Amino acid sequence: MTNLAKFGSFNQPNRDILSELLADKRSPNTRRAYAKDLKDFFQATANQDATPQLVAEFLQLERFAAIELVLHYKASLIDKGLAEATVNRRLAALKSLVKYAQKIGKCAWSLEEVEGEKLQHYRDTSGVEQDVYRSILDLIDRSTLTGKRNYAILLLLWTNALRRAEVSKLNRGDISPELRKLRILGKGRGTQAELVSLSDKTVEAIEGWIEARGACMPDEPLFISLANNSYARRLSGDGIYQIVIEAAEKAGIKKRLSPHRVRHSSITAALEATNGDVRRVQKLSRHKNLQTLLVYDEHRRDSQGEITNILSGLI
Repeated sequence: MTNLAKFGSFNQPNRDILSELLADKRSPNTRRAYAKDLKDFFQATANQDATPQLVAEFLQLERFAAIELVLHYKASLIDKGLAEATVNRRLAALKSLVKYAQKIGKCAWSLEEVEGEKLQHYRDTSGVEQDVYRSILDLIDRSTLTGKRNYAILLLLWTNALRRAEVSKLNRGDISPELRKLRILGKGRGTQAELVSLSDKTVEAIEGWIEARGACMPDEPLFISLANNSYARRLSGDGIYQIVIEAAEKAGIKKRLSPHRVRHSSITAALEATNGDVRRVQKLSRHKNLQTLLVYDEHRRDSQGEITNILSGLI
């Protein structure tokens, strides 16, 4: 019997609203973060775990009493010296709980009056130059099964600026070599797949890996672990992370590289190659907000450094 069959339980006075909120979040990372942050709130304000009854009591507080409680909690976080982003994340979890409770008629107020801390947004978009990444690829022994797999993964990370989770989720049936297309589950898109185009070089690398690996069904993972204790299991995001680190170390790269830094490198190289055409590069990066790419482009051009050097030359 599914949870949907327990319709009568929705009329109970102390529904587990917190659990319902977490179940409503598709991302496991979001669920873990919300659970941790909301646990902190109830421990700090009531000195106990967030039981369904305690959560219900909080949501049934008088509006101004609830806002005052949350403001005191926010002040305590600031007194502890927590970073602005951490304070805002915990407030966001609380606001999400209240908003969900409003939707189902279990709360009559909101926390919109509770403002977050102002942030000076900084995104580290530094990565490595293309010649450095090429040196990493050149050192991979593509005569081995492991080398064929790693080479295909490293090419995907660079040529399509994929995230490691997107690579890990790929199945054999997601690639169409003849069409040069790959079906991916992008960040924040749930089960809604999207098609991306592949370069000839990337297709060739993936086909080389598939041929060496042997026949497999369309619903089997595209990239698998080759370790003795986990052979043929889906290669995890951590496994892909380790492949990148080890490849960079073997190439003597001093800067610590990661799959996400490869993505940064790829996006920056694309902006350089297109002379800062952020709208075209957005098709590659799949960022929803164009402003994010403008940050990448500003770091690439370093306009501030250019003006500073001009001013230096004037004195």
